[in-house]
Amino acid sequence: MTNDRPMNSSYRDFTKRLRLLISKRPDLITTTLSNIFTMRLIGNKTHGDLAEIAIAEFINQYMYDYKSVHVGKDLYRAKSKEEDIRIINELTKDEFPVSLKAYGVGPLQLSTDKNFLMFPRLEQEGDEITDPVTIREIFKDDAFSDFDKINVLPLIYDEKAKQCNIMAFDFDAAKVQTAVIRLEESGRGRKHPVYKFYDNEGAYICEVRYGGPSANALQRGLWTHTRKAERYFESMTGGWIAYSHNLVLVELFSHALVSSQSGHETALMKIKEDIDRLRGSQR
Repeated sequence: MTNDRPMNSSYRDFTKRLRLLISKRPDLITTTLSNIFTMRLIGNKTHGDLAEIAIAEFINQYMYDYKSVHVGKDLYRAKSKEEDIRIINELTKDEFPVSLKAYGVGPLQLSTDKNFLMFPRLEQEGDEITDPVTIREIFKDDAFSDFDKINVLPLIYDEKAKQCNIMAFDFDAAKVQTAVIRLEESGRGRKHPVYKFYDNEGAYICEVRYGGPSANALQRGLWTHTRKAERYFESMTGGWIAYSHNLVLVELFSHALVSSQSGHETALMKIKEDIDRLRGSQR
């Protein structure tokens, strides 16, 4: 059964379960995130794709009441929602999509708004929107229908500080706390205008970027900022945690690429033994 209700309660249950696991066994997620961000030593974008299969496997190995399936790039064109993995609650059989984002600290894209609906809808209301009723109507509009249906699980890293965080954006709080939506024209390094959302204290929440024909992927969709809007995120890791590069993993990859399937099978057996050891200490 697929459950894609607004602010998916199944997804909320999953994040609670994930936080509980991490609080009890922080070593498991620290090891996994260290391995993921080590992939940046191979290539600046390598870690993003590998994060998808890594988190899916983390769920399968360490979260006994959940299983996960990596959607894969071959299904990209058939996707009806933004998703990288699908998670199934083994007890309730609820199934829900999750979009994984492996980003450096700072700007974070929450949705591509691929149909370019959000920005034109905001333009209908003018340059500054402050009326509470109008703001509520905007969030109810079809253009924003996916605003709180997006299950985004961002893996955020600060490469200089060697720290990382799993941060879930609180869409409910963003909707309730938005007091001002203001158009800010191009400039200050921006080629296109943006609508920025602020709360009643003037704190930044998120923004909708222009998404017309001349905009690239970084200039469109719904965005936020993991520093400026930190109050609107919930940390799965209990805050920022230290990570380290695993140089053995890089060497393992390089050797695996020039070795045979037989060698891979032998190595995989040893790795599975290590996972069993980690799981054994989990109980």
